[in-house]
Amino acid sequence: MTTTGDDHTEARSGPWWWERRRGAVLDWSLALVSALECGVEGYPFAQDAGIPTAAGVVFGVVAGSTLLVRRMWPVAVVLVSIAISPAQMGLLLTVVGLYTMAASELPRRIIAALAGMSLVGTLVVTFVRARQDMTHGEIGLSFGDWFVPFISITASLGVTAPPLLLGLYVGARRRLMESLRERADSLERELQLLAERAEERAEWARNEERTRIAREMHDVVAHRVSLMVVHAAALQAVARKDPEKAVKNAALVGDMGRQALTELREMLGVLRTGDGAGRGERASVPLAAVGAAAAAAASRAAVETGEGPCLSELDELVGQSAAAGMVVDLSVEGEARGYAPEVEQTAYRVVQEALTNVHKHAAGAKTYVRLAHRVSEIAMQVENEPPPEVGSASSARLPSGGNGLVGMKERVVGLGGVFVSGPTDAGGFRVSAVIPAS
Repeated sequence: MTTTGDDHTEARSGPWWWERRRGAVLDWSLALVSALECGVEGYPFAQDAGIPTAAGVVFGVVAGSTLLVRRMWPVAVVLVSIAISPAQMGLLLTVVGLYTMAASELPRRIIAALAGMSLVGTLVVTFVRARQDMTHGEIGLSFGDWFVPFISITASLGVTAPPLLLGLYVGARRRLMESLRERADSLERELQLLAERAEERAEWARNEERTRIAREMHDVVAHRVSLMVVHAAALQAVARKDPEKAVKNAALVGDMGRQALTELREMLGVLRTGDGAGRGERASVPLAAVGAAAAAAASRAAVETGEGPCLSELDELVGQSAAAGMVVDLSVEGEARGYAPEVEQTAYRVVQEALTNVHKHAAGAKTYVRLAHRVSEIAMQVENEPPPEVGSASSARLPSGGNGLVGMKERVVGLGGVFVSGPTDAGGFRVSAVIPAS
């Protein structure tokens, strides 16, 4: 197994250029055997060459010892084996050198060139030696002229081809394993990245559903509670002067409270249903997933079931504001027709939130609600005049969270519409929205 980077540094346990101790032991053993072989073969070489026997033996030992550097310089080992082939020594050196070179990362053309040189050198030396033996009669059997070329080619191929092919196979297998290992590491990193992104998307989805739930709760509660506070303030003002009107305002406050409780109960029921559906699978489904599913069900329940408010209820909505003392003028242009549930609910919520803001910030101001049914869209506008003097204004002191306009804009833009709000030149405030009909 090969390693790279920090793992490669940590995996090294051998001396010098060896990665492992067993590799060093193997190379030292091969070098010792090769040195002994070449040293023994150096004795007849010294006699044939007419040099001192000690010099021939030392030459063989030094040449055979080059196997120590076969992992670092495989080309040098093969060149040494080619160089000493005329001396008829270094069989082990040649075989191991060719194998190491073929298994290395050297370019194929260099491997082919050096292997060809080794093949030719072995072929020539074997041819010359066989012819000399035939000429001097050292071979007792008589063969034809074909024997010398045959034995030369066979011997040279037998020495060169097996280690070369084995080295090519081992090198290819090593590269394949390294490629598979890198691919596995890459896939592991990608899976980790995908898991992180999935977690981010899940967190984003949970935040989105929390925002939707908060928006729905705001739409359900804010308008009715605002009207209840306005009626309570009026009830406090007229309780002693006009008991009949006080009783009427008290009844309106009760109706508003009951309606708010009903809508809250419906929404909480959806949340309980979503949680209950996930309770049976809680052993295998994460709690966050159950919560997200419940939130999604709660935020979309009104749209999917068609039980949410619709444009036909605008008259009732305006009547509730009028009953609270607001002067509201409702005008409708175009012919009313059926829209998608989410379109009608969004249009209703925009008008509802705009009227709630008038109760909060411009109590007593005259308000104009305009609704226009167009060919491919529906438009609505809620505009109030400047509030009356402080002395005549309601003392309800309604709190404001500052999220109403943001929620309205998110709803309208989410359906591909346009939302604009801001003060008017006359000192009032205007909320306008256009929503595609489909």
